[in-house]
Amino acid sequence: MDSLTSLTSFVRTAETLSFVQAARILGISASAVGKNVARLEQKLGVRLFNRSTRSVSLTAEGAVLLVRCQQILEQLQDAEAELTSHIAQPSGKLRVSLPVTGYRLLLPLLPSFTRRYPDIELDLDFSDRLVNIIDEGFDVAIRSGEIADSRLTSKKLGSFRFVLCASPAYLLEYGSPVSPQDLNNHEFILYRFPSTGLLQPWELQGVDGISDFTPVSVLTANNIEAVIRMSTAGMGISYVPDFVVREALEKGELREVLPGSCIRQGQFSALWATRRHLSPRIRCFIDFVSENGLLKP
Repeated sequence: MDSLTSLTSFVRTAETLSFVQAARILGISASAVGKNVARLEQKLGVRLFNRSTRSVSLTAEGAVLLVRCQQILEQLQDAEAELTSHIAQPSGKLRVSLPVTGYRLLLPLLPSFTRRYPDIELDLDFSDRLVNIIDEGFDVAIRSGEIADSRLTSKKLGSFRFVLCASPAYLLEYGSPVSPQDLNNHEFILYRFPSTGLLQPWELQGVDGISDFTPVSVLTANNIEAVIRMSTAGMGISYVPDFVVREALEKGELREVLPGSCIRQGQFSALWATRRHLSPRIRCFIDFVSENGLLKP
């Protein structure tokens, strides 16, 4: 067991090139990770990492060992999943990464999920940054957009559309636009993607066909919740996914602007590391959010 602990600490450190990050993934202290790796180095009689005060890198021997150890750990995970696939009640910690707005999607489903699977310990991480699911030790991620990592398997969970919206007070002061061309006389709140720094484009259907409208920013934020708050405060028109403003629209805190003009749609998917045997706790979570509807109409 000590050897397996040392191997796991080595692999997580090698994948992240950080003892601190490896410790966070494993749920132990960084000093414990360092001792486990040192114990493995002493046992093998080789140095696995080049260490400095600022960085950690693999030695040639460490790079060779990493490939073998990753295969060993994957085989162990496959064996564990296969042996526990018939267990009636899945259990264990499940680390899930979601966008900041993910609480609007998942929280309504959590009471039913925890009642059905009381032995699963959910660890939810809400962040708009582009997380590395495998290297950061997440079991599942819920994300929108294209899936570019061939190491991941995905399952579609639901689609959403974009809407333009503003507060009643703003529309009373500035008037309600009746065509996309009227937007040139308005103020805007823009969303900037935290992972790339790029602004969310506005794709609108106008009299001249589909085009990207380029608004002049009054306010820009990289947090969608801040964009919503500024919109309800009457600071401008925003272009946001419909599910994040559904409640505000129902309460009358926001009104949709130019209904039907937004032609862009998005898709949420569950992502997880591709394996031959899927852990029961991961499988039941994915099946649950898929069957119960992550995005309600």
